[in-house]
Amino acid sequence: MTEEVVIRSAERKDIEEMVLLLGDLFSMETDFQSDPKRQMKGITMFLDGCMRHKCIKVAETGGKIVGICTAQLLISTAQGTPAALVEDMVVTAGYRKKGIGRKLMQAIESWARSHGATRLQLLADRTNIPALDFYKRIGWSTTQLICLRRMIL
Repeated sequence: MTEEVVIRSAERKDIEEMVLLLGDLFSMETDFQSDPKRQMKGITMFLDGCMRHKCIKVAETGGKIVGICTAQLLISTAQGTPAALVEDMVVTAGYRKKGIGRKLMQAIESWARSHGATRLQLLADRTNIPALDFYKRIGWSTTQLICLRRMIL
């Protein structure tokens, strides 16, 4: 019998497990590197203060965090409404293809909709074909936009 997977809001007690999951995510991406101290700082910033404009959902089974999805609101001048930027989405390798990612994304979409967002958007590594296939399967589409960045250390 498989254990039930619960999708819930993240708590401070989840930080260490979430940092490990982010390490898995960043090992699949070419633009980012795993740095547990930085990831811990980022997760802590997400959890501190007002949660109105940011959200972290986790997937938990058997007392273990096996998935994480984060999002934050921004203002879309194109739509005149909030939009939600999905920043991180990862499910532990042994738990993929079991509907957990879909449930996490549904929870984030529900949160975003409840905060007036009319669009979700995310960045994905163009070489992470399994992730791109997953997003396509759950109804996401590509755009003509590209991501540009400039580091301002």
